[in-house]
Order: sequence, then structure tokens, then C-alpha cells
Amino acid sequence: MRKISIIGSGLVGSMLALFLAKRNYRVNVYERRPDMRKQKIDGGRSINLALSDRGLKALNKLGLADAVKKMTIPMHGRMVHGVDGSLNYQPYGKEGQYINSISRGGLNELLMTEAEKYSNVQYFFEHKSTDVDFKTNEVAIEAAGKNIKTESDVVFGTDGVFSAVRNAMMKTERFNYSQQYLPHSYKELNMQPTASGNWKMEKNALHIWPRKSFMLIALPNLDGSFTCTLFLAHDGDISFANLQTEAQVAAFFQEYFPDTIELMPNYIEEFFSNPTSSLVTVKCFPWTANNKICLLGDAAHAIVPFYGQGMNCGFEDCDVLDDLIDSYQEDWTTILQQFQTLRKPDGDAIADLALRNFIEMRDLVADENFLTRKKIEKAMHERHPQDFVPLYSLVTFGHTRYSEALRLGQLHDTFFNQKNNLKELAATLDQPETLQVLDSWVKELKGR
Repeated sequence: MRKISIIGSGLVGSMLALFLAKRNYRVNVYERRPDMRKQKIDGGRSINLALSDRGLKALNKLGLADAVKKMTIPMHGRMVHGVDGSLNYQPYGKEGQYINSISRGGLNELLMTEAEKYSNVQYFFEHKSTDVDFKTNEVAIEAAGKNIKTESDVVFGTDGVFSAVRNAMMKTERFNYSQQYLPHSYKELNMQPTASGNWKMEKNALHIWPRKSFMLIALPNLDGSFTCTLFLAHDGDISFANLQTEAQVAAFFQEYFPDTIELMPNYIEEFFSNPTSSLVTVKCFPWTANNKICLLGDAAHAIVPFYGQGMNCGFEDCDVLDDLIDSYQEDWTTILQQFQTLRKPDGDAIADLALRNFIEMRDLVADENFLTRKKIEKAMHERHPQDFVPLYSLVTFGHTRYSEALRLGQLHDTFFNQKNNLKELAATLDQPETLQVLDSWVKELKGR
């Protein structure tokens, strides 16, 4: 039985442990934090997750999709809140397609518990990785005031955006790395359930309050609450830096989110008690070292959360790696090289797509031209479901490679930007002549 070390017990690390355990590897998982199942996680930093098809595919492969679905709330579309209190519901994809709101902590706990059911998996909490020897595959670990070293055939770094394994790789030659902070930060707030334990808003929707350069979102929880997240510039005229007093926060919400004040009576208290956290994109290469050490998940490709694909991308990493093990058996040199060759372009693509979707969520979902194009795209997709798929559906409701989805999205942008009759067509979708135009557009796009 070959021995594998996983640094980081988060979502990706624990899923990877499950995949490897099923193959009878001896898996040791090292985590710098205490066991989250025994110690409460600090509030204000979770950002509820949106589980979609890519993540579900990997969970289904492990036989866990049904169990996880019991922990989710389906979100069939966006509920857009205007400053005047108006509501505009925008369905995702086609009938029956939805994303799933799920607690990060709850899902992580389930994956850890399932992994520990295997006798060949062991978790070591409060074990902090401090360095990696790329010649011997040894990872230096600090635990209880002592320094130890792991011994393993393969090491996976799944230790997140500030990965210690990646930090060690940065000390080697010819390692490329970029870290780009968004000008915006985020802060979480909580919308408690009603006195009877129900949701105060439509529960089967992702709620968005788009305000051009910033936004508030809310995702439902099983207990009737919503986790709300304010995305706002870190500095500037309208920013966290200029919200320093209770009066300033109250005036800000009264101006931009007046309909939330009654729904979140403790918003001012939570605003000052919960942390303000940064948003960062990380790109790096190579993801492997010495053909025995490999980065996965946020350690390889941290992205901002606006496409809801961070976890889904990390789970897809595990799924792709598992397929490669099938193909190449014990040839870890080929497995890891093929993994980074396949996934690096997709990691870069979803990072770019996530930044693009931030603009869509905070601004375009309330833009007439954007909504007109979406209406036309929906009609094209309904008439030609195989030949034309909108970008959001490519990313969220399918398994098209992220890099290919980005290419097609850019193609669609160029195509529609050249059309000056979209409003006229959107208003006449019941006319045969209009439908013939859309059919010709699908044919033209398919040929490009």
C-alpha cells in the first residue's frame, strides 16, 4: 500500500482523501487548525457555497451526492432587488436547472467523517506544514511544539489560498506566481428566520441587490436564515473605509438597501463584529514538483466567488485526477504531468470568468440591454439545446472545460455586440420571421 500525504483537510483535501482511500492508498491528512467538528468556526468568513453540476458529479462518483443534497436548498434563479423595493426574478438555465446553497462547514464535516470511515485514512489536526523537501518528498510539520517530517510517496497540497506547500514551491527556480487582490472586500451579515422558523424571503433563489459598483447577496440556509454578504470597495468614496460609525452604516443601508433593514435588525451590530475580508485571485505554475508533489484546489488556482465555482472547480480537480489514475495506474509522473497540463488552462479560465461574473451580478442583472440579450439567448437555447448553450449554463450546468466555455463566451460577446436589432427581436419572439433569424444565428455561431 503506497503512502500519500495531503496537506490541508478542507473540502478539496477531504474529497481527495476519499478518492485515494477507495484505491487502498494509505492517506495521512495534515491540518494546521483544530478539528472543526469539535471546535466552532469563527463567524463572518464562510461565504455560503453554491454546489452545481461539476461538484455533484464528483460527489456522485463517491456515492455521496444523495447525502449531500439533503444538506442543500435549491436556488432556481436570481431574485434581483431594486433600490425601490421592486423584485425581478431571473431563472437560471432552463426548466429544472438550479444551483444548491450549502454550508461550507457542514459539507466539510461530512467529507471528513466519510473519509475517516476508511481504516487507511488518518487525520492529524493542529499539524502545521512549515516546509517541503522536494528531493525527498518530506514535509516538515510543527505539532505540539515538536518538529516532525512526513514520509510519503506522493504529497498533495490542498491547503488553500495561502498554501504552505505552494509557498515552499515558490522558493524553487522557474516557479511563476501571481496574486491579485480585488479592489473590493466582503463582510458577512445574517438574516434570521421568522419567529415561526421560516424564511423571510423566497428561499429557492439567490438574492442580489446590485448597485453598479457594489452589491449585497443572500443565500438560504436550512434553518430558515439567510447568509448575506456585502461586496464593497475596500477604499474610496463608497467603501468599507468610509463606514466607520453606526450612523454611517445606517445611512448607507437606508440609501442603498432600505428593504433589508427590517429583515436584518442586527445588521449594524454584525457589521462591526464580523471581519472585513479580502478577495484574491492566485495563479501559479508549475503545479507539480519532482513528479511527486502536486497542488490542487485553491492552492493551485484561488478565485473570487462570483461564479460559485471555487469548490466545484476543486472537486472537478479531484474527479479529473481520479480518471487519470485509472488511465495511468501507478505512473505518478505521467498522472501529475497530465493533470497540470489539463487543469492549468481551466484554472486560469474560471478565474477570469469569476471576475467577469462579478460585473454581471453587481451591474448587468439590472441592465435592460443585458436582459434583452439573455432573453434572446434563452430562445436560441430552447430551439437548439445542443447547438447553442449560454455561457452561464456551460459553466454551471454542464462539464464543458472552463477554457472552452470562456472561448465560447467571448465568441458570443463578439457576435451579439455586432447586432443592433436585439430589442426588436426580443419583442417579437412569437413571430416566425424572428425565429428564422435566431435559427440562422445559431447556425452561424456553430460554424465559427
